[in-house]
Amino acid sequence: MDSALALLAALAALGFSADLWLDYRRRPRPHIAAFGTGMTMFAVATLTFYLGLAVGWSGPLYRAFYLFGAILNIPFLALGSMFLVVGRRSGHAMAIALGALTAISTTLTTTVDFANPLPPSGVPHDVFATGFGPRLFAIIGGATGSTILVILALVSALRFWKKNRSIVWGNLLIVGGTLAAASGGTGLALGESSAFAVSLLVAVTLIWAGYRVASGKRRSGDRPEVGAAAAQPPI
Repeated sequence: MDSALALLAALAALGFSADLWLDYRRRPRPHIAAFGTGMTMFAVATLTFYLGLAVGWSGPLYRAFYLFGAILNIPFLALGSMFLVVGRRSGHAMAIALGALTAISTTLTTTVDFANPLPPSGVPHDVFATGFGPRLFAIIGGATGSTILVILALVSALRFWKKNRSIVWGNLLIVGGTLAAASGGTGLALGESSAFAVSLLVAVTLIWAGYRVASGKRRSGDRPEVGAAAAQPPI
């Protein structure tokens, strides 16, 4: 069951990523690039998760899954919101901080020895040791990224409460998806992995739905502010 849910989440994430990058190709904008990067990471994480469940885990497979799924994807989605809702100056400042997070977490995730062996099947947990390592950065990335996404989504919702309720409801769906993804990643870092596959599917479904709601019924002239996914170019 977990592998089937992971495969469904991976297919949805791949479709969403392609949609975002097509949007970026039509009209390049930094928030679309950040959202596309974050959702591509989500797709890679869910694909590696599916492969680990279906054919068995290896060290490189698990490390890629952990880096992109538990640490980096939510912060990159938050970077997109920072560019879109706050502005380019704040987005560039956050991008610098995120670059440091990416460098440190990538180094640790790809080099730190496993504290426990990978299981022959199922969802791994407690593979990395506690302390200064990948598990700590998964908690930091998930908590910080989710906080930024939720706050900026609420700011956007308040801004459009009277102008366009579609954007408001889209933001609320995206907040739900973001929290699902972050809770799954944080739970995995803490060793609570039983519901991780469910959290992946719920997350990508809600974020995709929020993207469609916020972008599909926007009034002409409204700026497409959404919490964790980019809307289509202004009409």
